[in-house]
Amino acid sequence: MTLDAIARPSGGFAMVAMDQRESLRTMYAETGGPTDDATLVAFKTAVAGALGRLASGFLIDRVYGFEQVRSGLLPAGCGLILAADDLVQEPGRPVEDTGLDETVAGPEFDLTGVHAIKLLLIWRRDAHRERRVELARRFVAVAAERGVLSVLEPVVRAAADEYGWDEDRAIVEAARELAPVGPSLYKAQVPRRGKGTPDEMRRACERLGAAIARPWVVLSQGVERDDFLPAVRAAGRSGASGFLAGRALWSDLVGRTDLDRGLKEIAVPRLERLIEVVDRECTPWRQA
Repeated sequence: MTLDAIARPSGGFAMVAMDQRESLRTMYAETGGPTDDATLVAFKTAVAGALGRLASGFLIDRVYGFEQVRSGLLPAGCGLILAADDLVQEPGRPVEDTGLDETVAGPEFDLTGVHAIKLLLIWRRDAHRERRVELARRFVAVAAERGVLSVLEPVVRAAADEYGWDEDRAIVEAARELAPVGPSLYKAQVPRRGKGTPDEMRRACERLGAAIARPWVVLSQGVERDDFLPAVRAAGRSGASGFLAGRALWSDLVGRTDLDRGLKEIAVPRLERLIEVVDRECTPWRQA
């Protein structure tokens, strides 16, 4: 299987992330709305139905909505990506660490219809760096054994006692350390959190791309919603092949009673504009 399974005909990626778990529950709690499992599943499947017809790939977790999404919500041109990360996360708090979901990694788990698996990996300059490299290496090996693509998503955080934290430098350092394990696709944080002049963004993205040295996309975490489209453009002009993003598309729709209307009138046009940038500005994955 090649990356064409989750790519657009242009060779770029316009992928929707909907694998949020406790973080989505927290978002609902902040709106004052219901936070039960059924509410999470309903939101995820509504997003899949509205955006899956446009997306080149759709990312979901195995607990909240996977079976519903796998059972016909996505058209043939949208590749299914399954989260394979086991999250260490206190309720209402960010993810602190991750491991490999042994259920998804197990040889008996049914991956019918799944084109890729994804691993979120929290990277820090601490005593556990080699363990994280080995985790990433095992993840890539499991994907290869199961005949699916691997999407590696490092997210950098400062160590508890770190002085002089520089997020952009850490993003590049993590890429140099983790990209060589050989994931099918590397999912990176946007340099400068999408802030800066076009020339500043270009230089930052080029540094990151040189460190990754394989097909890569950006995620929207940490980027203000209005900054994400120009960030995708800057990354694409510097070698990135597109995006795999969730909150930039749908975060302001959480808790809305008119969700279907919001998806149609707000999220769909956002995704359409991003797709235009991917097809026009981003580097086809075979040239990355």
